[in-house]
Amino acid sequence: MTDRQDLQTALDTLLQPERFKDYCPNGLQVEGGNTVRKIVSGVTASLALIDAAIAEGADTILVHHGLFWRGHDGRVTGWMRQRLGRLLEHNINLFAYHLPLDALAGLGNNAQLGQKLGLQTSAWFGEQQLGCMGEADFSGAQALAQHVESVLGRSVVLVPGRAAPLRRVAWCTGGAQSYFEAAIAAGADAFITGEISEPQAHLARETGVAYLACGHHATERYGAPAVAAHIAAQLGLEHQFIDIDNPA
Repeated sequence: MTDRQDLQTALDTLLQPERFKDYCPNGLQVEGGNTVRKIVSGVTASLALIDAAIAEGADTILVHHGLFWRGHDGRVTGWMRQRLGRLLEHNINLFAYHLPLDALAGLGNNAQLGQKLGLQTSAWFGEQQLGCMGEADFSGAQALAQHVESVLGRSVVLVPGRAAPLRRVAWCTGGAQSYFEAAIAAGADAFITGEISEPQAHLARETGVAYLACGHHATERYGAPAVAAHIAAQLGLEHQFIDIDNPA
């Protein structure tokens, strides 16, 4: 076991949240007990994850999507009251890291997705250098889509671009559709992310760069457990990953 401050220091040292301009507070979002024995990791601090962590006897939760975001009005009512109330009732610490967890080399969301897909990062691009680029060898966009589907276990939305082999694949997990233009400018043949908005389909067709929307949750479910397992081993803690399925 360890104490909460030592855990926070270890997480902040690894993830370096001060480097990022983010949309949320990174680090400890809800203070629970001082003693930490078991971390549950997950993608989002949903009520389902919180209740599952309680059932598993966790005293700490580590997620990518926390409770507090820029633009929320701050009232503790409805779903916010439910989630926060359960954390406080059971004295559970909630740690959340957004962009720092995306960007972390080796263990972060982008690095872990690349590893799962067999893509090795050779360059970074986009705002705050969050996007990854790697060499690839796929016969075309459909072959890449089939590979991604087999790895993630879900269908993807594909806008195929030009009919040609893919040699440079770019990716950025979650809702990173705004990074598509930067991926095109960086020389990508295809771009993998979680979501697609209306403009990206036109850009893919007009530029010939394939676009794959593979699910926000599906592309971001690897970073939190990788970081939590690393920190738990470092501090002698128990760790459990709980995946609350999400079709988005």
